[in-house]
Amino acid sequence: MRAKLDPPSNPSTDLERTAYPTLSPGLMQELEAIGERRKIEAGGVIFEVGQPDYELVVVLEGTVNVLERHGDRIVASLPAPNFVGELSLLLGQSVFMACEAAEPSLILTIPHDRLKEALRTNTALADVLLPAFSARRQILIESGSGGLTLIGERDGARTNQVRSFLERNRVPFCYVDRSEPDRVARAKEDCDVGDSGLTAIIGHSDVLLEPTVNELADRLGISARADTKQRFDMVVIGGGPAGLAAAVYGASEGLKTLVVEDTAVGGQASTSSRIENYLGFSTGVSGAELTQQAELQAVKFGAQFAAPRRAVSLSRVDSADNDGDFLVGLNDGTKVRSRTVVLANGVQYRRLALENLEQFEGTGVYYAATDFEASLCRGADAVIVGGGNSAGQAAMHLAQTAAHVQLVIRREGLAASMSSYLSNRILNSQHVTIHKRSEVVELSGKGVLASVSIKNVETGKIEALQARALFPMIGAAPFTEWLGDAIELDERGYVKTGYHGSPYGTSTPGIFAVGDIRSNSVKRVASAVGEGSVVVSSIHAFLIGKQQAE
Repeated sequence: MRAKLDPPSNPSTDLERTAYPTLSPGLMQELEAIGERRKIEAGGVIFEVGQPDYELVVVLEGTVNVLERHGDRIVASLPAPNFVGELSLLLGQSVFMACEAAEPSLILTIPHDRLKEALRTNTALADVLLPAFSARRQILIESGSGGLTLIGERDGARTNQVRSFLERNRVPFCYVDRSEPDRVARAKEDCDVGDSGLTAIIGHSDVLLEPTVNELADRLGISARADTKQRFDMVVIGGGPAGLAAAVYGASEGLKTLVVEDTAVGGQASTSSRIENYLGFSTGVSGAELTQQAELQAVKFGAQFAAPRRAVSLSRVDSADNDGDFLVGLNDGTKVRSRTVVLANGVQYRRLALENLEQFEGTGVYYAATDFEASLCRGADAVIVGGGNSAGQAAMHLAQTAAHVQLVIRREGLAASMSSYLSNRILNSQHVTIHKRSEVVELSGKGVLASVSIKNVETGKIEALQARALFPMIGAAPFTEWLGDAIELDERGYVKTGYHGSPYGTSTPGIFAVGDIRSNSVKRVASAVGEGSVVVSSIHAFLIGKQQAE
């Protein structure tokens, strides 16, 4: 007996209404113009779990079911007129749910290239399909559906690493904690998953034991691989606000664009629970929401993504017809060719100089304060190290779930390093205690973090704070080591810009830098977005000048 997960035949919430809109006769006519009709018998499989991709399916007559194979559950029952598809269709991810005809049906299938062209050129169609794809992904996430079941341990480093990756990349999955034997027994069914550690069950019975992030991403088909046969006009290194802005503006202006991101599209900005001083959002916007919408915009205009993939080398094309092009080497061994490169891969928080820091990374020490990390320290104390805006946003977010938040800062106050609206809230919060002129000197715990010792740098007094989680948000180091001597850097490792007539031009013509990685840049989301959008004009000027010279 198949268990239904609230099939949306009668949408009742704003999210469901967005996810399952009524297709007007006009839109149906436009879809028919680019699709191919097919008759499907009852029980006929339209697409199956594990396929590398699938087409947009429009139901003209009859009803189709979207199925989660593990547990054989119906996720959605879609009667005509309707369509089947969600974000994976646009992002080039493989199929993690199946689709079958519930009765004899007539469907319309629309290939990727025609769909993407339609989304670029037909505003009315894009206004319906894009929000629907995004809303459907959100419904899958909230319902714990999606074809992936994780069985893990709450305090397992590998478990927490994989869960964090999946949540930051908005991959829907069902998590089962090993402390709940009844749920574990139901999830295992006839699969041999062992009695400890992390197990991933994909589809019906594809089992991975202790998978790494990359192994799971590859098996799920959510890894976006770079097209090595293409010659791109612009390769953007980094999928944060600066890189996404460059991708949106570049792709919308006809540049063949590739974005390379090593963790999750959105970068550090996607971990901000609430950005309240970003123009146009009077009540604030989460970093995840802002960057997810930017990713959709970039995809709509034709930008491609390679993730999770890290750039590891940058060189000139070594051939007779190099045309001054660049080769960007990725950590999967592939190389992509491009006429220009935009460095937008930002910075990372510095690691605390503590002897046993690595022991607690993933089991108490975290470098992002998203909803996932907040859930790990629910009802317990959390310690944040840092006095910048990221630390302030994390403190206010964690204060909603943690028993108490301890904020450790080196300075005497917050005014010099944090926006006043944030510092005022922290100073007036009963759930946050500030430890001034202090630093972390020791971590303690058996397997998982239990306490954090801090020292006042003026008095030398050491105090032990009971804590379930520690969030180091101190300073930043640029991601530039992989560049070698390709371009000039300043004494701190940031990229020097202002060359060749562009404020974002580096010492090497054709390579540009925007956002936090750029020397003396303003470390704000709004400025990163501005730089990413404006650099496209410099790229156009470079390409035109290059063409004229040739």
